[in-house]
Amino acid sequence: MENNKVSVKIYGQEYVISGESSRENIIRVADYVDMKMHEIAGAAVGASLASVATLTAVNIADEFFTAKEKVEELTAAKNAAEKDAKHYVELWDEAKQSTMQYKTDFSNMTAQKDELMRSLNEKENELNELKESTRQAEENERSSKAAEIEELRAKCKELENSFFDLQMENIRLKSEVERYKRTV
Repeated sequence: MENNKVSVKIYGQEYVISGESSRENIIRVADYVDMKMHEIAGAAVGASLASVATLTAVNIADEFFTAKEKVEELTAAKNAAEKDAKHYVELWDEAKQSTMQYKTDFSNMTAQKDELMRSLNEKENELNELKESTRQAEENERSSKAAEIEELRAKCKELENSFFDLQMENIRLKSEVERYKRTV
Protein backbone atom coordinates (compact mmCIF):
# COMPACT_ATOMS: atom_id res chain seq x y z
CA MET A 1 0.00 0.00 0.00
CA GLU A 2 1.30 3.45 -0.78
CA ASN A 3 1.86 6.22 1.73
CA ASN A 4 -0.62 9.07 1.53
CA LYS A 5 0.36 12.57 2.57
CA VAL A 6 -2.52 14.72 3.69
CA SER A 7 -2.48 18.29 4.97
CA VAL A 8 -4.87 18.70 7.94
CA LYS A 9 -5.71 21.40 10.49
CA ILE A 10 -5.82 20.40 14.18
CA TYR A 11 -6.61 22.99 16.84
CA GLY A 12 -5.76 25.83 14.47
CA GLN A 13 -2.38 24.48 13.35
CA GLU A 14 -1.56 22.80 10.05
CA TYR A 15 0.09 19.40 9.95
CA VAL A 16 1.08 17.09 7.10
CA ILE A 17 0.22 13.52 8.05
CA SER A 18 1.67 10.62 6.15
CA GLY A 19 0.30 7.08 6.40
CA GLU A 20 -0.94 3.97 4.68
CA SER A 21 -4.58 4.78 5.47
CA SER A 22 -6.77 6.32 2.82
CA ARG A 23 -6.91 10.08 2.48
CA GLU A 24 -10.50 10.07 3.79
CA ASN A 25 -9.52 8.06 6.88
CA ILE A 26 -6.59 10.37 7.70
CA ILE A 27 -8.88 13.42 7.41
CA ARG A 28 -11.52 11.71 9.58
CA VAL A 29 -8.95 10.92 12.33
CA ALA A 30 -7.56 14.47 12.24
CA ASP A 31 -11.06 15.95 12.45
CA TYR A 32 -11.80 13.73 15.46
CA VAL A 33 -8.60 14.84 17.27
CA ASP A 34 -9.44 18.48 16.45
CA MET A 35 -12.99 18.08 17.78
CA LYS A 36 -11.72 16.39 21.00
CA MET A 37 -9.08 19.15 21.58
CA HIS A 38 -11.77 21.85 21.21
CA GLU A 39 -14.03 19.91 23.59
CA ILE A 40 -11.28 19.61 26.24
CA ALA A 41 -10.18 23.21 25.76
CA GLY A 42 -13.79 24.24 26.41
CA ALA A 43 -13.82 22.25 29.66
CA ALA A 44 -10.29 23.24 30.79
CA VAL A 45 -10.38 27.00 30.22
CA GLY A 46 -6.94 28.61 30.30
CA ALA A 47 -5.03 25.33 29.82
CA SER A 48 -1.90 25.42 27.71
CA LEU A 49 -1.75 23.82 24.29
CA ALA A 50 0.46 21.03 25.70
CA SER A 51 -2.04 20.37 28.51
CA VAL A 52 -4.98 20.32 26.06
CA ALA A 53 -3.01 17.97 23.76
CA THR A 54 -2.06 15.70 26.69
CA LEU A 55 -5.61 15.61 28.09
CA THR A 56 -6.94 14.93 24.59
CA ALA A 57 -4.42 12.09 24.17
CA VAL A 58 -5.43 10.67 27.57
CA ASN A 59 -9.16 10.90 26.68
CA ILE A 60 -8.62 9.32 23.25
CA ALA A 61 -6.45 6.58 24.86
CA ASP A 62 -9.25 5.96 27.39
CA GLU A 63 -11.79 5.72 24.56
CA PHE A 64 -9.38 3.38 22.74
CA PHE A 65 -8.97 1.04 25.73
CA THR A 66 -12.71 1.13 26.48
CA ALA A 67 -13.41 0.34 22.82
CA LYS A 68 -10.73 -2.39 22.90
CA GLU A 69 -12.35 -3.96 26.01
CA LYS A 70 -15.72 -3.74 24.31
CA VAL A 71 -14.25 -5.39 21.18
CA GLU A 72 -12.76 -8.13 23.37
CA GLU A 73 -16.14 -8.62 25.12
CA LEU A 74 -17.90 -8.68 21.76
CA THR A 75 -15.29 -11.07 20.37
CA ALA A 76 -15.77 -13.36 23.40
CA ALA A 77 -19.55 -13.08 23.01
CA LYS A 78 -19.20 -13.76 19.27
CA ASN A 79 -17.01 -16.81 19.98
CA ALA A 80 -19.51 -18.04 22.57
CA ALA A 81 -22.34 -17.41 20.12
CA GLU A 82 -20.46 -19.29 17.39
CA LYS A 83 -19.82 -22.15 19.82
CA ASP A 84 -23.50 -22.14 20.82
CA ALA A 85 -24.51 -21.94 17.16
CA LYS A 86 -22.25 -24.89 16.36
CA HIS A 87 -23.78 -26.81 19.28
CA TYR A 88 -27.31 -25.92 18.13
CA VAL A 89 -26.45 -26.96 14.57
CA GLU A 90 -25.24 -30.30 15.96
CA LEU A 91 -28.45 -30.61 17.99
CA TRP A 92 -30.44 -29.69 14.88
CA ASP A 93 -28.63 -32.36 12.85
CA GLU A 94 -29.25 -34.91 15.62
CA ALA A 95 -32.92 -33.88 15.73
CA LYS A 96 -33.17 -34.24 11.94
CA GLN A 97 -31.57 -37.69 12.14
CA SER A 98 -33.89 -38.67 14.99
CA THR A 99 -36.87 -37.37 13.05
CA MET A 100 -35.82 -39.35 9.99
CA GLN A 101 -35.36 -42.44 12.17
CA TYR A 102 -38.79 -41.88 13.77
CA LYS A 103 -40.33 -41.50 10.31
CA THR A 104 -38.65 -44.72 9.18
CA ASP A 105 -39.73 -46.52 12.36
CA PHE A 106 -43.26 -45.16 11.98
CA SER A 107 -43.37 -46.27 8.36
CA ASN A 108 -42.15 -49.74 9.35
CA MET A 109 -44.64 -49.91 12.21
CA THR A 110 -47.44 -48.81 9.89
CA ALA A 111 -46.46 -51.54 7.42
CA GLN A 112 -46.36 -54.09 10.27
CA LYS A 113 -49.75 -52.86 11.52
CA ASP A 114 -51.19 -53.22 8.00
CA GLU A 115 -49.73 -56.73 7.72
CA LEU A 116 -51.12 -57.66 11.16
CA MET A 117 -54.53 -56.22 10.24
CA ARG A 118 -54.50 -58.25 7.01
CA SER A 119 -53.51 -61.36 8.97
CA LEU A 120 -56.20 -60.61 11.57
CA ASN A 121 -58.83 -60.27 8.84
CA GLU A 122 -57.72 -63.59 7.35
CA LYS A 123 -57.91 -65.26 10.78
CA GLU A 124 -61.35 -63.74 11.41
CA ASN A 125 -62.52 -65.06 8.03
CA GLU A 126 -61.11 -68.50 8.90
CA LEU A 127 -62.82 -68.31 12.31
CA ASN A 128 -66.13 -67.35 10.71
CA GLU A 129 -65.78 -70.22 8.23
CA LEU A 130 -65.04 -72.62 11.10
CA LYS A 131 -68.03 -71.30 13.06
CA GLU A 132 -70.27 -71.76 10.03
CA SER A 133 -68.83 -75.23 9.45
CA THR A 134 -69.38 -76.09 13.13
CA ARG A 135 -72.92 -74.71 13.01
CA GLN A 136 -73.68 -76.80 9.92
CA ALA A 137 -72.10 -79.89 11.49
CA GLU A 138 -74.17 -79.37 14.65
CA GLU A 139 -77.30 -78.85 12.56
CA ASN A 140 -76.53 -81.99 10.53
CA GLU A 141 -75.85 -83.90 13.75
CA ARG A 142 -79.15 -82.69 15.21
CA SER A 143 -80.98 -83.65 12.04
CA SER A 144 -79.24 -87.01 12.01
CA LYS A 145 -80.01 -87.59 15.70
CA ALA A 146 -83.61 -86.47 15.20
CA ALA A 147 -83.98 -88.92 12.34
CA GLU A 148 -82.38 -91.65 14.43
CA ILE A 149 -84.69 -90.82 17.33
CA GLU A 150 -87.70 -90.92 15.03
CA GLU A 151 -86.51 -94.25 13.66
CA LEU A 152 -86.03 -95.59 17.19
CA ARG A 153 -89.47 -94.30 18.18
CA ALA A 154 -90.96 -96.02 15.19
CA LYS A 155 -89.16 -99.25 16.17
CA CYS A 156 -90.38 -98.83 19.75
CA LYS A 157 -93.89 -98.28 18.51
CA GLU A 158 -93.53 -101.34 16.31
CA LEU A 159 -92.14 -103.33 19.23
CA GLU A 160 -94.99 -102.10 21.46
CA ASN A 161 -97.46 -103.15 18.81
CA SER A 162 -95.73 -106.49 18.45
CA PHE A 163 -95.67 -106.90 22.24
CA PHE A 164 -99.35 -105.99 22.39
CA ASP A 165 -100.09 -108.45 19.61
CA LEU A 166 -98.10 -111.10 21.47
CA GLN A 167 -99.97 -110.40 24.66
CA MET A 168 -103.22 -110.64 22.83
CA GLU A 169 -102.06 -113.88 21.22
CA ASN A 170 -100.92 -115.10 24.64
CA ILE A 171 -104.38 -114.31 26.11
CA ARG A 172 -106.07 -116.01 23.24
CA LEU A 173 -103.82 -119.06 23.61
CA LYS A 174 -104.43 -119.16 27.34
CA SER A 175 -108.11 -119.06 26.67
CA GLU A 176 -107.79 -121.91 24.25
CA VAL A 177 -105.68 -123.89 26.67
CA GLU A 178 -108.28 -123.28 29.30
CA ARG A 179 -111.06 -124.38 27.01
CA TYR A 180 -109.11 -127.39 25.98
CA LYS A 181 -108.46 -128.27 29.61
CA ARG A 182 -112.12 -128.06 30.36
CA THR A 183 -112.95 -130.24 27.51
CA VAL A 184 -110.53 -132.86 28.43
